[in-house]
Amino acid sequence: MIKHVVLFKFKGDLSEDVRQKKLKSFKSSLEALKLSISELRHIEVGLNENPQESYDLVLISDFASWDDLKAYVVHPEHQKVAVEIREILEQRACVDYEF
Repeated sequence: MIKHVVLFKFKGDLSEDVRQKKLKSFKSSLEALKLSISELRHIEVGLNENPQESYDLVLISDFASWDDLKAYVVHPEHQKVAVEIREILEQRACVDYEF
């Protein structure tokens, strides 16, 4: 099994209202990927509630194999969400590991 963990930090010049709307929208869009991408075994999306930390959103997902993770990355539905997130993305960090 492969664990895919991604942290997203959004641009600091967003108003708090826009930031919150975008975060909720991204969370819903990411969670909906489970319905259209069969390789995606599990997905969890969390919004950061700790003001001491700088990242805004975390994505944790599971795949049966590296090939399944690769299929997820290029899947058209994933790409749609990725384009949407990149519009306000400042920084991204990712860790993938076998478990």
